Amino acid sequence: MTEECTETELTHQQPHQRPRFRNYKRWWRVSLYIFLALGGQSAATLLGRLYYDSGGNSKWMATFVQTAGFPVLLPLFLYFPTTHDNSSNMSNDNFSETKPKLYTLVFLYIVFGLIVTANDLMYSYGLLYLPLTTYSLIGATQLVFNAVFSYFLNAQKFTAFIVNSIVLLSISVSLLAINGESNDPMGHSSKEKHMYMFGFISTLVASATFALHHCLVQVAFEKVIKRQTFSVILDMQLYPSLVASCCCVVGMFASGEWKSLDREIREYEDGKVSYVMVLFWTAVTWQISCIGLFGLIFEVSSLFSIVIDTMELPIVPFLAAIFFHDKINAMKVMAFVLALWGFLSYVYQQYQDDKKAKADTNTSDDDDNFVGGLRLQGVEEMKELQTNCL
Repeated sequence: MTEECTETELTHQQPHQRPRFRNYKRWWRVSLYIFLALGGQSAATLLGRLYYDSGGNSKWMATFVQTAGFPVLLPLFLYFPTTHDNSSNMSNDNFSETKPKLYTLVFLYIVFGLIVTANDLMYSYGLLYLPLTTYSLIGATQLVFNAVFSYFLNAQKFTAFIVNSIVLLSISVSLLAINGESNDPMGHSSKEKHMYMFGFISTLVASATFALHHCLVQVAFEKVIKRQTFSVILDMQLYPSLVASCCCVVGMFASGEWKSLDREIREYEDGKVSYVMVLFWTAVTWQISCIGLFGLIFEVSSLFSIVIDTMELPIVPFLAAIFFHDKINAMKVMAFVLALWGFLSYVYQQYQDDKKAKADTNTSDDDDNFVGGLRLQGVEEMKELQTNCL
């Protein structure tokens, strides 16, 4: 009888242990993606600023390096299989094994490549004409835009904390617009009012485009690609990056900026080797960041990836003050505090959602255990009845 009970207990315990173990593995991956996104984004932004401060002036080159590092992904692309992997369990249950048509994927990657090109170019203008503190704070509005796009494209629900986050971040950006004065110590043209406003508008539009792009990527993962393997993350980064890099090369030649690259290299303050290394590591760190962000979209949602990307907000300005001696006036401090408050408001909403999800899961488990207990009781009663009959 003891052996039968032990076997029955193990049979009922295993189904509850396996999902929990898989959930731990999943959040290990999520933690890794968070680290890649934050580390890559912070390093890439600082290196992009270093490129401009040391004498770089090509907007198309700064845009090109944001996508041109995709060859570093080729070893991963060759290592990870492209077939469906049930053991990875990397995505939601909504995904299926249906393979999309080749022309659908080609069209999808071309469209995303064009969006990335326009987005990176606008970010390049913003990084050139704005001090890094202002650039980072305006970039935080991508959370606001993503919340709106997620509502329409990803069925995201608004709550009081999300609305509070949107309002606070909007006020923060308004304060930066009113401030309207650059504190760039390097003497860039961002000191001129029209250049500052152009950089402001470019960064704001780029934030909206960035948010829209992430929402569309989530739609593509769920509705078009429908595969549960790490290779789909690599595909989403590699092929659009290839398209975007080709567009940047065309733009560089069409604008005539390629003619000034030789002089730019010779006049670069830190030398030719430093020029190449800055561009190289900028390209690599952008790829690291994008893998992290796309991984978060794949594992959780586009809104969660934007939240993690916004965590760069309290990191980069302090790093900029250390490495580039950016000045932060009272208006920017107030904008920073409001933006941070808005960010924490959204994080608290995520905490509430996770808490509710766990409570629902526990309730479901309790119901399953209750039903299992009734079944065991019924089996025991049946055995006892058979014994009495004999």
